[in-house]
Amino acid sequence: MGLALILGLAAAAAALILCGSLIFIAYLKFFRAGVLSPSPTSDVELGADGGQAADVSKPAISPQKEADVRRHRWQEVEALLGGRAAAAVIGEGGFSTVYLARLPDSTLAALKVYAGGGGELPRRAFRQELAVLLRLRHPRIVRLLAYSDDREEEDDEEGVLLLEYVPNGTLHEKLHGGGSTLPWAARTRVAYEVAGAVEYLHDGGGSSLPIVHGDLTTANVLLHVDLGPKLCDFGSARVGFSAAVGPAAPVVGSPGYTDPHYLRTGIASKKTDVYSFGVLLLELLTGRPAVGSEGGMTLAAAMAPRLRGAGSGVAEVVDPRLGGEYDEVEAAAMAAIAASCVGEQPTVRPSMTEIRCIMRAEVGSSVMSTSDEGSNGPTKETKE
Repeated sequence: MGLALILGLAAAAAALILCGSLIFIAYLKFFRAGVLSPSPTSDVELGADGGQAADVSKPAISPQKEADVRRHRWQEVEALLGGRAAAAVIGEGGFSTVYLARLPDSTLAALKVYAGGGGELPRRAFRQELAVLLRLRHPRIVRLLAYSDDREEEDDEEGVLLLEYVPNGTLHEKLHGGGSTLPWAARTRVAYEVAGAVEYLHDGGGSSLPIVHGDLTTANVLLHVDLGPKLCDFGSARVGFSAAVGPAAPVVGSPGYTDPHYLRTGIASKKTDVYSFGVLLLELLTGRPAVGSEGGMTLAAAMAPRLRGAGSGVAEVVDPRLGGEYDEVEAAAMAAIAASCVGEQPTVRPSMTEIRCIMRAEVGSSVMSTSDEGSNGPTKETKE
C-alpha cells in the first residue's frame, strides 16, 4: 500500500514537471516572437545594458525628413550669418552660441554654432542633438531646418544647426526677467503644451524608441509672440528605455531641475523628465526660480513638503505678482501634480500621459481654451 502511494506521488510529480516544462517552452517561443515582449514605451529602467543611445554616426531619418532638412556647406552657413562679428547673438549655452540668421527668402532663423576646443563633449552634444531632432516633428518642439558638419576636423567649430526662430525669448526670461507678469491662463497653457511635447518624446517621437529630453528647464522652453511654447536643446537627450551613465558620459543636467535619483544612480529614464517637469510647474505656480531663492534650498526641496496634500499651503505660495488673478482650484491641482512629480521614488511619479489627463480634467478651463492642435500631441501632420 505504501509502495503504491509512493509510485502515485512520483507519477504526479513527473506529470507536473512535464507540464511546467511545456509551459516554459511555450513562453520562450511567444516571448521571442514578440507576443509577450515588453512595450517599447514602458517606464521600466533597464540599467546599464538596457539603455540605447541614438546612433549619432548614422542619424535615423525618414524620407520625409530627408526632403525637409538640408545639409549645408560651411560657406552657406557664413552667408546666412552675414559676417560673424556683425551677427546678433540671441542665446548662449555651455558648448554653443546661437545667432540670428536671415534665410534667402528673408525668413529669420536661429543658427546654433557648437564651439570647438572643449574636447569630446561639444562634439557629442552636437551629434546627439542632430540625431534626435532628425527624428522629431511636433508643433511644440523647435524645428530643425538644416545642419552643417563639414568643419568637424578643425578646432573652432564642431557643427551647426539651423533652427526655426522663436521670437519671444524663453519661459525663464518671462518668469524671472522683470518684465510684465505672465498671466495665469498663459502659465497653465504653457504647462499643458510642454507636457504634450514631452509625452510625444516619451512615446517615441515618431519612432519605436522613447526619448528622454534630459534637460527640461524653463530656459529650454522658447515662446512665440502668442506665448505658445517650443521645447528646445536636445544635446542631453537619450534614446531608448533607459541609459546608465558611465565615465564616458558624465551626469548632465541643470541645477535645481536634475532628478536626485538620477544623480545617485546615473540612470536616466522618462521619470527623470517628469521630475524636471514638476520643477517647471513649481516655477509657473510660484514665480520663483529653480535655485537661488529659498535660502540655499532648491525650489523642489522647499515647496514639495508644503504642497503635499490636497490644496495645502497653495494660496501662500502662488506668485504674488498675479495679484490674486488665478483660479484657486486650478492652482491646487497644479500644486498637487508638481508635488507628485518631484517625489523621491521615480516609480510612483505619474507619467506625462497621466499628467495631461489630470490637467484636462482639473485645469481644463485654461488649458483647453487654446485651439492649438499641438497641445494634444502629434497631429496628423506631425506623424512621420
